Amino acid sequence: MKELLGGLLLALVPVLAGAADRSAVLQVPADSSRWDLQGQAKAAAYRGRRCLQLDGGAALLKDFEMADAVIDVDVATPARRGFFGIQFRLDDDGANGEFVYLRQHKSGLPDAMQYTPVLNTGLNWQLYSGPGFTGKVDLPLDAWFHLRLVVAGARARLYVKDMDRPALVMNDLKSGLRKGQLALYVLTGMTCFSNFAVRSTPEAAWERQLPPMPPGTLVQWELSPAFDALARRLEQPLSPGERDAMAWQPVQAEPPGIVTINRYRASPHPRVSFANDSARRLEPQPGMKVVYARTFIDAERDEVKKLSIGYSDDVSVFLNGQILFRGRSAQNFRDPAFLGIVDAENDAVYLPLKKGRNELMLAVSELGGGWGFVSRLEALGN
Repeated sequence: MKELLGGLLLALVPVLAGAADRSAVLQVPADSSRWDLQGQAKAAAYRGRRCLQLDGGAALLKDFEMADAVIDVDVATPARRGFFGIQFRLDDDGANGEFVYLRQHKSGLPDAMQYTPVLNTGLNWQLYSGPGFTGKVDLPLDAWFHLRLVVAGARARLYVKDMDRPALVMNDLKSGLRKGQLALYVLTGMTCFSNFAVRSTPEAAWERQLPPMPPGTLVQWELSPAFDALARRLEQPLSPGERDAMAWQPVQAEPPGIVTINRYRASPHPRVSFANDSARRLEPQPGMKVVYARTFIDAERDEVKKLSIGYSDDVSVFLNGQILFRGRSAQNFRDPAFLGIVDAENDAVYLPLKKGRNELMLAVSELGGGWGFVSRLEALGN
């Protein structure tokens, strides 16, 4: 009871835009008709409490549109492995929004919790990692503990157990949505939620906190439509006829240089055969999609430059219609514990540029975890 009362003293919680207002707290019991229970979600009893029990399911709060708010909920899970958290500012079909979640099997590790935008149904955790996206926290097993999420403008803070100090500070919410639906969500691992409460707060100024764009980043790109990757010969360049007939969409890399393909193309969701069996890592993966991305590099003379590149999940690199590199950086591919986190230092390709205009083209395929790439160009010896 003491923990519950502490969780409901929301007027004392500082929000990112300033002092908290005193608007009404909406408390929603587990058996309320306000919950739209989806997948493996139900009202239940656990460790002496009525709760929502989820295991591969969601509890969507009906008739509630969230902009800026403070969300409080108690959580308990007996599962030793799982992914559970809060989705917020979701659009009507849930294809876009924000998601902050915890992994009890990562308790005490630098990625025990993670924030990712949901873009075109894709969870982009491989593209967005490190400060502002992942964090370390100790998670109790089979015991109730408290979560608080404070959302204000383009920023959010997650509190875990300690309501005085945020465990994860999200300085730049990436979906761009300023309001939407709110849900409790569990990807896997039975998890219970109790004492849910939400309070809307005055909307804060929308102030993004973008990192700098590193020197040499290739920013201006064009994207093709998405294709079935297995229906194409990914080591072969596009023919001039194919290239000229394609509808190319201009896009820009976002700091620190990521081209997030999931912003523009629906995410595929294939069943990856090598996720649990590394011996199958070279098998074709039905459902994999590919997008071609191109940019142009103007060289003052014939020279070789280093292209540092990170990508999810595999790539072919073509320069002036010739393949130079093919690689795969998917989760579990390079070794069973490999996460496939995208970083410009993942791989390097050396580009033999010709004087004048050069066409650089990538064929970027996606299996899961976020569809995108980052690339930086530098002269040799720099």
